[in-house]
Amino acid sequence: MKLRTILMGAVAAMAIAPVAHAERGSDGEVKIIYWQAPSILNPYLSGGTKDIEASSLIVEPLARFNEKGALVPYLVDEIPTVENGGVAADLTSITWKLKEGLKWSDGTPVTSADAKFTAEYCMAPDGGCAQSAKFDGVKSVETPDERTIVVNFTGPKPVPYAAFVGAQSPLIQAAQFKDCLGAKAQECTSANFGPIGTGPFVVTDFKPNDVITMKANENYRDPAKPAFATLTFKGGGDAASAGRAVLETGEYDYAWNLQLAPEVIAKMAEGGKGKPISGFGTLVERIEMNMTDPSPDLPEGERATAKHPHPILSDMRVRKALSMAIDRNLLVEIGYGQAGRPTCNLVPAPELFASPNTDCIAQDVDGAKALLDEAGWTVGADGVREKDGKKFKLLFQTSTNAVRQDFQALIKQWWADIGVETELKNIDGSVFFGGDPASPDTFQKFYADVEMYANNFDGTDPEQYLGQYTCEKAPRPETQWQGENINRFCDPAYDELVAELGKTGEISKRAEIAKKLNEMVTKDSMTIVPLVDRGRVSAHSNSLGGVVLNTWDSEIWNAADWYRIK
Repeated sequence: MKLRTILMGAVAAMAIAPVAHAERGSDGEVKIIYWQAPSILNPYLSGGTKDIEASSLIVEPLARFNEKGALVPYLVDEIPTVENGGVAADLTSITWKLKEGLKWSDGTPVTSADAKFTAEYCMAPDGGCAQSAKFDGVKSVETPDERTIVVNFTGPKPVPYAAFVGAQSPLIQAAQFKDCLGAKAQECTSANFGPIGTGPFVVTDFKPNDVITMKANENYRDPAKPAFATLTFKGGGDAASAGRAVLETGEYDYAWNLQLAPEVIAKMAEGGKGKPISGFGTLVERIEMNMTDPSPDLPEGERATAKHPHPILSDMRVRKALSMAIDRNLLVEIGYGQAGRPTCNLVPAPELFASPNTDCIAQDVDGAKALLDEAGWTVGADGVREKDGKKFKLLFQTSTNAVRQDFQALIKQWWADIGVETELKNIDGSVFFGGDPASPDTFQKFYADVEMYANNFDGTDPEQYLGQYTCEKAPRPETQWQGENINRFCDPAYDELVAELGKTGEISKRAEIAKKLNEMVTKDSMTIVPLVDRGRVSAHSNSLGGVVLNTWDSEIWNAADWYRIK
């Protein structure tokens, strides 16, 4: 089957069943808690999930993915397809038509010029756009009239639903961000902290890494929504306190990402104030191997850049040995229970795109030792391996979280068993997943040898996600330390295959290429070491209605439909 055939009508414009609200704001306040606090409300300047999802309450894309992974219209009336004429027959362009009468939260009209500007903003040189993969293959954006947006591609684009689609690629207002192009993007604090949007809520106050207060958007397109007049978004703390605040005390209405041992969540649920909700998507807990040298002895501006390859991890045998020493089944048992599955894949789903690779699942300590021996790392008198007078020592960083610290402790011991000395570091999630180019502790800057985290991608097609690991997307000073290629992997053959995926229409061929790309950064190079295919577990109060957990887009994608159960 050709993917073009799928485009000819297979995209379902499924509507969310609405709940009748008496009137906008009639249900008072709703309170959300994310134990990783947002540090910015511009998803183009942060790859952190907490920033992207907080932003999704304010700024919106043209279309997004629902809880089933189906594409649904948001700021448009229908999804463009070949069948309805919205996608060109030769697949070189897609035409979107904005809903009539759309307004920004400041009351001004939303026009096609805003979409054109958004593309220019993310594609601007030196801008450090964290979502640049969304605009790969975009040649230009035309605006034949105020409601029509034509995205032209450099060649046939079999899956044209990337730019302006999903929580990672919303529209931003041209008037607000017009002086924020390129290197100036980070300087626009008021816009980045309080974007004007089309979403159900408007920022009234933002304390970075702490609390966001919002009110209902009086210009929201549905006059009966949102049901809540105000929204408090509390950030910080830890997953346990967030879970208790919903499940035990009822202080909050929604708690995100309860990354806790399963028995802990079950015990909290006995409090009777709320209920856990869960679902699997594409969220993978993994270790990234730094392919560059993060040594503080290097000049600032060269540290953790391609100018200096990593002195230990540049050897594939070393990276593979570190992976072989890990017992993924035990990690799942300790950290996630039924909400986790051991995986060797960066892309574990949908099934069509998931590689059958399971080689990494079984722990092989003896095999890991043999590989390090082969690589010339011999065990010293203190039990730590050394080579050419250099000790095998690694700095292993991640965000502060009970499960992640348990994982760090286990992995440190397994690596000690094969002769590796590991220093552990954990960083507050608000900082680690923030985008501050001045901070030494962001996961993008990667001033460590290995780091552990999880993320996923919008929708069900992994093209843009896999496209993040091309050479040009490595964070570096010239990009304000933004970029999706966190471990600085660079292989021209990989880049060529990403380009081939971008112009391949045969669905089975797309799956074949995606699997190969997945294996190139995992099995073949071990620059990414997948650990656990994580189910998303969050919780909401018994009095909060309309919640639909979404693992394919922003988790709180339908907050406009939430209401208070009386």
